[in-house]
Amino acid sequence: MADSPSLLAKVVRVLGVLAHLVLLPFYLASGLVAPLWAVIVLVGIWAALLVLAIRWWRTRPLLVPLAPVVALAVWFAGISAGEAWLGWTA
Repeated sequence: MADSPSLLAKVVRVLGVLAHLVLLPFYLASGLVAPLWAVIVLVGIWAALLVLAIRWWRTRPLLVPLAPVVALAVWFAGISAGEAWLGWTA
């Protein structure tokens, strides 16, 4: 019988997935600044990170909060780069 994860692991992974879900409106609202193709790419990256967080759910629960951190960094960098180099404006 497999060992049950610790309370810390359970809390960390739940908070990680919830934090990742909180970022979805930011990705979807990127359409106010970015063109449709960029929003599709960003949402695809967000979804891939969600899949990764779900895979980590059982195997590496303490890494789950890394997914929203990376998602936030990708979103911010993508929108900032688009504004700086591609002329995206609100």
